[in-house]
Amino acid sequence: MKNIPYIIYAAALVLLLACPKSSAQVKIARGVEMDKDVHDFGDIILGSGAVSCTFTLTNNSEKPVAIYNVVSSCGCTDVVWTKEPVKPGAKAKISATYSNNEAPVPFDKNLTVYLSCSKKPLILKLRGVSHAKALSLSEIYSCHFGNLGLRSMDIKCGNILQGEARSGEFKIANIGSTVLKVEFRDLSEGLTMDNQEYSLAPGAEESIGYTITSSRSRWGGNSYFATPVVNGKTSFELSGLPDASKAGKIRINAFTTDNFTAMSDAQKNRGPRPVFKTSTYSFGKLKAGSTIHAEFNFTNEGEDCFCVHRCETDALNYSHGRIEPVCSGKNGSVRVHVDTSMMPKGETLVTVKLTTNSPLRPVINLFITGYLE
Repeated sequence: MKNIPYIIYAAALVLLLACPKSSAQVKIARGVEMDKDVHDFGDIILGSGAVSCTFTLTNNSEKPVAIYNVVSSCGCTDVVWTKEPVKPGAKAKISATYSNNEAPVPFDKNLTVYLSCSKKPLILKLRGVSHAKALSLSEIYSCHFGNLGLRSMDIKCGNILQGEARSGEFKIANIGSTVLKVEFRDLSEGLTMDNQEYSLAPGAEESIGYTITSSRSRWGGNSYFATPVVNGKTSFELSGLPDASKAGKIRINAFTTDNFTAMSDAQKNRGPRPVFKTSTYSFGKLKAGSTIHAEFNFTNEGEDCFCVHRCETDALNYSHGRIEPVCSGKNGSVRVHVDTSMMPKGETLVTVKLTTNSPLRPVINLFITGYLE
């Protein structure tokens, strides 16, 4: 739900601070991979000079692959790439340079990569936070559990395909004057860490590697939790929180979608293809505290049956009716009920996200709009 611009900015800041230095390998097509799709420059000082990174494409397919074009979302980012076709067994480079002369704010730049092996462009991201002046370790790692510092309790992992896993990392620091023994306990099912015990000298930083493995019981957006333990004390003890609270845990957020990488283009084109009459439902004007009853109707114009793995929204309180599988040529509907009792008055936008079995539309965004009086 989006109502207040500064909330959106604050959420973006949290995500930028929490991103790993690099993400796991990204499959583009059968046998074609990029070593990462996100590069985080971390904390940099405004005007200290441009920063650069490189993305590496590996072609283990049977055909040459060409990088047709790479388009930057901003004039502040220069990009060069391998222009020659990438032969089977060879690699190619995409190098990007961010000018670092805009403003002391978080930045998030996109590179749109057009490849001969994929109809869908690949989006690469450059992220970081530019500061007007150098910050202390305690200011950079602003979430504190005793003398353990973290940049954020919310970590963005990214997208995961069913049947696969995705790895990343986040950083911790010892902001105190004595050695810290740090470990992570009570990991959610599907979450593993490279090493769950660390010893940090005063002022030391450490990268914590993790892996999230997909599960067919978890579709769409999910959070995976771990409890920091500092010198034998849990984060709950250090923060005075009840054990049942998730506020004393780190949370790694991931989004799981169906996996169509083994399908041919012909199979994808024959797959389920939902066509919605409209992607936006307007409820007009309602009193705050009322329940919004939204309905989205569609027809499956594909050859295979269409299924919704998960329906979720960004509203605090909502429910939805049962979404039955819809066979070829048949009509279906998605009914969502949003409780507005905890929503502010004014213009309102609620996003409904469907995770589906459609190769052409694996994630569908629908919108509920109106005015709460």
